[in-house]
Amino acid sequence: MAEVLNVKDYMAELGRNARNASRVIATAPTALKNKALLAIADALNNSRITLVAENQKDLSAARANGLDPAMIDRLAVKPATIDSMIEGLRQVAALSDPCGTITDMSYRPSGIQVGKMRVPLGVVGIIYESRPNVTIDAASLCLKSGNAAILRGGSEAIHSNRAIAACVQEGLKVAGLPAAVVQVVETTDRAAVGELITMPQFVDVIVPRGGKGLIERISRDAKVPVIKHLDGICHVFIDSKADLDKAFAIAINAKTHRYGVCNAMETLLVDEQVAAEILPRLAAAYAEKGVELRGCEKTCAIIVANAATEEDWAEEYLAPILSIRVVSGLTEAINHITRYSSQHTDAIVTEDYTRARRFINEVDSSSVIVNASTRFADGFEYGLGAEIGISTDKIHARGPVGLEGLTSQKWVVFGDGHVRQ
Repeated sequence: MAEVLNVKDYMAELGRNARNASRVIATAPTALKNKALLAIADALNNSRITLVAENQKDLSAARANGLDPAMIDRLAVKPATIDSMIEGLRQVAALSDPCGTITDMSYRPSGIQVGKMRVPLGVVGIIYESRPNVTIDAASLCLKSGNAAILRGGSEAIHSNRAIAACVQEGLKVAGLPAAVVQVVETTDRAAVGELITMPQFVDVIVPRGGKGLIERISRDAKVPVIKHLDGICHVFIDSKADLDKAFAIAINAKTHRYGVCNAMETLLVDEQVAAEILPRLAAAYAEKGVELRGCEKTCAIIVANAATEEDWAEEYLAPILSIRVVSGLTEAINHITRYSSQHTDAIVTEDYTRARRFINEVDSSSVIVNASTRFADGFEYGLGAEIGISTDKIHARGPVGLEGLTSQKWVVFGDGHVRQ
């Protein structure tokens, strides 16, 4: 598609179309929404060659432009990526539809019945970088939850996103739903983002997914509510009562499974009672994987590591770099997390039930994990089918945002000619 000449008018048109489509999808039967989701999955499966070919265009441009390895990793669409998108669509189709659910019904002394009905938010704008799979995650969750979506991916993924959008449009057509239920912004002009986040007459909520700079800008400039997390400074604490074989596996997986993701561990905390036993073993494994270690003074006395600075404890590396601090126990670990955590995901490895309970109670993050990798903090792994993002806010939605996070509630009242006395 040729570049849009008038971005303001183009985005306003997308907004009007989305608002109109939102009224249709809000009342669409569950069976029809599921039909669209499964048709999109079939379209993806039938378009594997095209999807990979279009993604190669983006990857080639990314390498030519010197994008960092973490960004390129997030950009890649591999056969396994397509499998995951298809599985996510099918999982979302299999989930219960939250729309129209009425709960908490009760009779009031006046005789009326009062309850709450779950309803779509309306029009959701999603702004994201690199990961083309977000196009499917966002489209599937918005569609199933009865919302219209305007998706604005990064310019570095434009070919991939257009190819995926074609599959989405095919699925909507099969189900007889308006094409504007899911619209992918075709222009790479950055002004489109500024328009999208300042159209409260058309857009009900914005979900940004990307680097801290992008999210800070959107949070600052948006005129509509934003569901977001700024960064993922995730911790794993190895307690003195930990099973060290479990701790080893978790600490390696949390850091090295994937580097450029928000739920990767960035800081490892180790109880001083087990540090001398577990750290050399971990250091050898990290060295094999090319992970740079930055440690506190106690850490550097046990293993070879660069001296950590104050800035390291607050850094989201998204790279093969890990900060390590040896702590005196659970209290110091919790205090460190309280000071430096981004309230995304933090984990403890321990066989002590009481300490695990204390960690869960006192660590104020959107996901708190016992004896498992931080990499599980993900909508797919939580059984949401997919996620539209992870929220570290405390109002409306927190943690991985799935179907329910894309809905709200309204009060419903049933009477039979009742009048207030």
